[in-house]
Amino acid sequence: MAKTISDIAQITGVAKSTVSRYLNGGSVSEATKRKIESVIKETGYVPNTFAQSLKAKKTNIIGTIVPRLDSYAASQTLIGIDEKLREYQCQMLISNSSQDLEREIENIYSLARQKVAGIILLATQITPAHLEAFDKVDIPVLLVGQQHDGTYSLIHDDYGAAYNMGKYVLSMGHRKIVFLGVTEQDIAVGVKRKAGFQQAVQEAGNCEVKYYETGFAINAALETACRIMDEYRPSIFVCATDNIALGVLKAVYMKGLHVPTDLSITGFGGYEVTEIMHPSLTTAKFYYKEAGQLAAQSMMKLVNGESIGKIMVSQYKIIERESVDKL
Repeated sequence: MAKTISDIAQITGVAKSTVSRYLNGGSVSEATKRKIESVIKETGYVPNTFAQSLKAKKTNIIGTIVPRLDSYAASQTLIGIDEKLREYQCQMLISNSSQDLEREIENIYSLARQKVAGIILLATQITPAHLEAFDKVDIPVLLVGQQHDGTYSLIHDDYGAAYNMGKYVLSMGHRKIVFLGVTEQDIAVGVKRKAGFQQAVQEAGNCEVKYYETGFAINAALETACRIMDEYRPSIFVCATDNIALGVLKAVYMKGLHVPTDLSITGFGGYEVTEIMHPSLTTAKFYYKEAGQLAAQSMMKLVNGESIGKIMVSQYKIIERESVDKL
């Protein structure tokens, strides 16, 4: 049976408050300190750091809210956050909203009730309810992936990446293009990536581009791509995410076509699978893990009362692979 602070105090022969003070780094005599350490070692006692943090004036827990747990971008960002928080002897508490905005708002209040020191929100959109929650919880909040003037934001350069992807696609001779995006409720993926690509196309001129929307899931993209190819045959699909690109790839083969000889495909994200698949996918790689590390480092500065930039931008790189043919 797991030992408690009361058990350690009884075995050691000191007050429970003394053991608690020792565990929280308070002042304890050397003799008592050695006695408590010895008992802890013998019993294998592990402090309940979560309970300790709830009682403390200043917690060592950072709440992190993700829209979905099965996302490569989210998982890599969480890995980066966790790695950096460990360097600060802090812990990460994860809440999943399952792409439900009401649940996301509830998670903000729930984490605040658990006395987290701050909240890192991997957001898809920011509503007035979000802003009200940020104001009411009165703890530092940092957005990752979306930008809003009302709080601190760490964004990926979606516009710049899409602009340069557009320049690359055009440089490969493609002029009959499908841009397969997502809902514009998602500002980063649905609006900025589309806008960046549109700017590149506008500068080039003499292009036939059709814009469509689909869901984030591979199967949704597969179904949408099949419908598009029944009515229109572009030379390339520019997909707003790597997952969408994977769905399009499957649709192309279901139609008896081949990539890139019959149709080229690009994505955004830089998921690991895009490098080992055949043909490997040309994509705009975002450095999600590094962004997570920067988010954690920035949050710790906010928790400690230090200043940070209102908007931070992570890096990207256009990676040319086998899925784009030169016309």
